Amino acid sequence: MTSRTTARARVTAASALLASSLLLVPLAGTAAAQPAPATVTAAHTAPRTGAFDPAALEKALTGIPDGDVSAALIRVGGKGNWAGSAGVRDLRTGAPALPHARFRAGSTTKVVTAAVVLQLVAEKRVDLDAPVTRYLPGLLPPSFTKPPTVRHLLTYTSGLRPGASLGSTTEEMYAHRFETLTPEQVVAASVAQGPAYGPGERQEYGNIHYTVLGLLIEKVTGDRYAHQAAVRVFRPLACGTPGSLRARPRIHGPHHRAYADIGGRTTDVTEWNMSDRFAAGDMISTTADLERLVFGLFGGKVVPRPLLDQMLTVPRVDGATYGMALERYVIGGREIWGKTGSRPGYHTVLAATRDLSRTVVYSVNAKSAREDGFPLVRRFALPAFES
Repeated sequence: MTSRTTARARVTAASALLASSLLLVPLAGTAAAQPAPATVTAAHTAPRTGAFDPAALEKALTGIPDGDVSAALIRVGGKGNWAGSAGVRDLRTGAPALPHARFRAGSTTKVVTAAVVLQLVAEKRVDLDAPVTRYLPGLLPPSFTKPPTVRHLLTYTSGLRPGASLGSTTEEMYAHRFETLTPEQVVAASVAQGPAYGPGERQEYGNIHYTVLGLLIEKVTGDRYAHQAAVRVFRPLACGTPGSLRARPRIHGPHHRAYADIGGRTTDVTEWNMSDRFAAGDMISTTADLERLVFGLFGGKVVPRPLLDQMLTVPRVDGATYGMALERYVIGGREIWGKTGSRPGYHTVLAATRDLSRTVVYSVNAKSAREDGFPLVRRFALPAFES
């Protein structure tokens, strides 16, 4: 990446904002200390034709931590490179945010899962239009008169119902955060309900499609999903983070504390067993590694280009917006492909134009992470595409 110059600006209002918002409600278990003012740090290349103006994103970072967001990390690539960070890594100590912090990347994991499946397609070990039961015999009961294909799973059109979970709200899940729910248990609860609709009839986003794909990867390769993701995607792209950490509640290495409202209290939700998310949302990453993933994928280094074309094709289904893993948007007249990821206290986005003229990756620690994510996307991602 092009060498960068660094500019630093001190945000003097952050402590006052925090004192009047977050700290009115103590962290669960003990009173919180008031953090020092946050620092907004930005690095960027010299402007060039077509490069975006970082002013809007620098403004978005100003004032963090606030009543919702405690830390934010943003990277913009393409025509001009820029990175910014703001906030604190721990509300108790007020230590500043870490630009290279690891975080729970949520459903951006699906992009990796889709890439691994498409590699198996390229190796002719998987057929996109074969029924999933070819690879997972016995998966579906007789109520599935027409089994979904691998393509249906990749495009969220399989007709499978949501599987077992440890709760539908953050508060419900928090009570079970250290329990393990295996992908086999998740899928068994789904298929026991029968299909919601016929394969290919509708597109309904959900984790269940990619949970099944994770099991397919393990069956076809005879290997753990996490290892296949590492050797096929993370290592070739020189990613330094370990990818999926199945059934491990801790984030190893430098990371930010995450917070959510539990019972009306600001509660630390950093330690959490994400076993039930598996290949649909159990990834640990950094913004630098997700940026490498975006450039590698769209640059044809992860999935062969003919299959990448299929990955970035929305099926002909009324109301469909997703291709395989990624969703299509049109912003300022430009076609953007992106994926969000949300876990308690963590909100992640990766997005890019097909020609890689503009890419955005961010990780935001926010109490609202599992709510409607558009306000966070509006604040921390869209300015890079609207300039």
